[in-house]
Amino acid sequence: MRFIAILAILNVISALVGLSVGSSNIGIYDVVKVLTGDSNENVKQIVLNCRLPRLLLAMLVGSSLATAGCSMQAFFRNPLADPYILGISSGACVGVALVIILEIATIQNIMISAFLMALITAFLVYKIGSLARFREQSYAILLAGIAISCFMNGLASILIYLASQSMHLVVFWIMGSFSNTTWNDVFFLAPVSILCILFIFLNSWNLNAILMGDEHAKAVGLDVERFQKELLAVVSLLTASAVAVSGIIGFVGIIIPHTMRLIVGESHQTLIPATILFGSAFMPLVDVIARTTTAGELPVGAITAMLGAPFFVYLLLRGL
Repeated sequence: MRFIAILAILNVISALVGLSVGSSNIGIYDVVKVLTGDSNENVKQIVLNCRLPRLLLAMLVGSSLATAGCSMQAFFRNPLADPYILGISSGACVGVALVIILEIATIQNIMISAFLMALITAFLVYKIGSLARFREQSYAILLAGIAISCFMNGLASILIYLASQSMHLVVFWIMGSFSNTTWNDVFFLAPVSILCILFIFLNSWNLNAILMGDEHAKAVGLDVERFQKELLAVVSLLTASAVAVSGIIGFVGIIIPHTMRLIVGESHQTLIPATILFGSAFMPLVDVIARTTTAGELPVGAITAMLGAPFFVYLLLRGL
């Protein structure tokens, strides 16, 4: 409980940093004045209509991807499982690219297309990795995900080539970014993200059972097949909704859960809340790095990839 309180404080610090850092000369003191209602209109507009929605979106995406990764690791009983590694994020991105090319890219169409492609990708990975010949090979799921991910990335590249005038929009989704965030993005993601995360949190005990194996889960009264289908759909929706508003941001689902697992242990009753809070504090700080490192703005996905790839190798070597 003490550690959860620490994570809550970290979220407050992360939020203050996210609101007080940017191209405009507005610091923490100005942010506090806005929150207390004692600021001029220009500062208020920048903080409330530019920085605040961007901060909230980053927090939602961070907690969504982290929770999805934590769930995937229990579902596949593989510590390296993650929506990005397994190709679910790439599948969602293909769905986004399709509606952009067809020029029907409303936020609803983007969400529906991203979800369907994410769900198809997750189903393919699960079916290939769970074939009878692979049941005793824990890495089969990982290899299946990498193969599907490569295929989806290739398909996305073809769609980029065909996009012509819409190419810059598709490239945005692939690189991952919180630039041009609006309140509509936040209002769109928030209910989906909160409901999906709530479902996973309420089923944290079932994740513990699944992690122990199907036989153990059935012995304690869990309908394994039904729960697996529900969890796969929820994780696909959670990943797709994050990709729909921010593009592909990889490795968050590996970095956050594993870091928290080292501190709070394997029990998902404590691991899930810790993962949610650390994910929501982590992503705004990465976004601050993205928009302050250079004169322009770096893609958030590039930064998480640079952080996550060495972390992935470390976990791989530690397991050898």
